[in-house]
Amino acid sequence: MASVFEYAPAPESRAIVDIAPSYGLFIDGEFADAADGKVFKTVSPSSEEVLSEVARAGSEDVDRAVKAARRAFEKWSALPGGERAKYLFRIARIIQERSRELAVLETLDNGKPIRETRDADLPLVAAHFFYYAGWADKLEHAGLGPNPRPLGVAGQVIPWNFPLLMLAWKIAPALAAGNTVVLKPAETTPLSALFFADICRQAGLPRGVVNILPGYGDAGAALVEHPGIDKVAFTGSTAVGKAIARQVAGTDKKVTLELGGKGANIVFDDAPLDQAVEGIIGGIFFNQGQVCCAGSRLLVQESVQDELLDSLKRRLSTLRLGDPLDKNTDIGAINSEEQLARITSLVEQGEAEGAERWSPACALPSSGYWFAPTLFTNVTQAHTIARDEIFGPVLSVLTFRTPDEAVAKANNSQYGLSAGIWTEKGSRILAVANRLRAGVVWANTFNKFDPTSPFGGYKESGYGREGGRHGLEAYLAPTSPEGAR
Repeated sequence: MASVFEYAPAPESRAIVDIAPSYGLFIDGEFADAADGKVFKTVSPSSEEVLSEVARAGSEDVDRAVKAARRAFEKWSALPGGERAKYLFRIARIIQERSRELAVLETLDNGKPIRETRDADLPLVAAHFFYYAGWADKLEHAGLGPNPRPLGVAGQVIPWNFPLLMLAWKIAPALAAGNTVVLKPAETTPLSALFFADICRQAGLPRGVVNILPGYGDAGAALVEHPGIDKVAFTGSTAVGKAIARQVAGTDKKVTLELGGKGANIVFDDAPLDQAVEGIIGGIFFNQGQVCCAGSRLLVQESVQDELLDSLKRRLSTLRLGDPLDKNTDIGAINSEEQLARITSLVEQGEAEGAERWSPACALPSSGYWFAPTLFTNVTQAHTIARDEIFGPVLSVLTFRTPDEAVAKANNSQYGLSAGIWTEKGSRILAVANRLRAGVVWANTFNKFDPTSPFGGYKESGYGREGGRHGLEAYLAPTSPEGAR
């Protein structure tokens, strides 16, 4: 006789993390107050609890940090690659040692489930530092000339959806290449970056090599505009990416932009449907859909649409939404009240435009920012929910009849960051992938990352690549055999 499987609460302990009442900016190896004394509060999205008060960087603080990074650059860039590698290896090992602490911290500050921060984010963070540590003494083999040189001071701005992982994507290759860094974390998730600052001190990293400036958009703009910045790296919204591109136009600053996406997840009629259902869920409901490369458009071949949707709805009904610190939780909290309002508005617009909305029965907690996993059917390419990045747990389902139609619909987007293909035919995978205008194409899987693999997009998803050997290129200047740039 069938029965519902009951889960006992399995919360991870908060006692592993000691969050201070307040934090300063990390400049030149020391924590300090903002020059104007401004602070802001960081809030846990699942409970709306104030976690800590954080110094808010302004333009004067940006100037101090850039000057500290410039002073540190002379000695850091002159170190042999093997010596820089030792620091990166040390940072990677400390991250591994403190991974449980950092996973709980990230869950508290971001709202994502502990099993994601513990099993996905933190292992990848350490892996990126290990990987680029291995490159530090091999830069002449990166394909950028016989003696590539670091650019100088890198100004880096990261988002709130993967705070520590995005930090690793940017800081690890920059340091391996011999650059120094001024990084601004997102205002809703500053804590893991500040804990990373402590890791830098624990690893004995020289003063000024890494500087962390929590703050709002004005601090990010001041960092991008600062004349002492040689390289700008940004991950975030397309609108802000366009503003950055305008800001740096006419300068000699090197820029990489990793922006929004509206990834197409294509399911053909010969796909292993049970496997595809798991991939679809991982593609759009991982991190509550707050992923730039999320598979937010499901393109399913008409002949298997009904069967796939029935299986998908059954599986969605088993997902558990609630306390992100509970190890049984699948769906955590939306990162902020502002983001929840955006998701809600776009979903209401989808209904108003005639798409059919469905969500499983789902009790939402009384406090915090929550949105039930949602899918839309009867969606056309004209619907706003099929065109705009929602950045939430919302899936738009479209259909196709032929591979040509699937490719045309997948490419009918201003974005070009990611795509997925589900089929048992290897020849079809290769043929379709070759025609998709997406920086990353997964085959019979989705949202799989590795530090050795480059990541980036086309069109309004940005330019440049992070990860792999390609990720070093953004932080190195090639030299001629004579040594001239």
